[in-house]
Amino acid sequence: MKRLVKLLFVAFLSSLVLPGAGFAAEPQAGKEFKMISPALPSPKDKIEVIEFFSYGCNHCSDFHPIISQWAAKLPKDVSFRRVPVSFNRPEWARFSRIYFALEATGDLAKLDASVFIAIHEQRVPFKSDEAVIAWVGSKGADARKFGEAFSGFSMQSKVQRADQDASAARIGGVPSLAVDGRYLINNEAASSYEDLLKITDSVVAKVRQERKGK
Repeated sequence: MKRLVKLLFVAFLSSLVLPGAGFAAEPQAGKEFKMISPALPSPKDKIEVIEFFSYGCNHCSDFHPIISQWAAKLPKDVSFRRVPVSFNRPEWARFSRIYFALEATGDLAKLDASVFIAIHEQRVPFKSDEAVIAWVGSKGADARKFGEAFSGFSMQSKVQRADQDASAARIGGVPSLAVDGRYLINNEAASSYEDLLKITDSVVAKVRQERKGK
């Protein structure tokens, strides 16, 4: 009798749907991810995770500290890249240029989070290029160097290329995550940002297994 009760209890536990348990073993197409076809260019020696985002997105602002901690602990075979998206909105295109210019001048690590805070908490009006450059200078960066990168000849092409990648991935909004250029994580399958990253981890594991099977 005791053995029967124990078996029934184990069966009951196995029937419970725990947070994240639905995708931990094997993520499914149409549920945890959507296929990107044709696939985005992706490195062969790493499993690349791309975050499509915008400084203008309040959800991206909330997600930033969480995904930053996650990215800092990635295994050696996984790389992380961020792609700023404008959705053809002039204001968001300026935000994309901020990202690329900070990256070019080496100030991204220092000011990345500060840009989110300035926009969403301090309500700094980045309504002109001059206002952006002045703000960067007020944060201790080289305003002249940043201004040259921000207004550089190649900047517009970088913004356009980022938007093209987002369009090719068929993202519906930001933040959105893509793995190995082939898998777009389905945000609706996650109940939290942490769940979103758990799904991403499971898709990374899927890609890793696929590569081992070749």
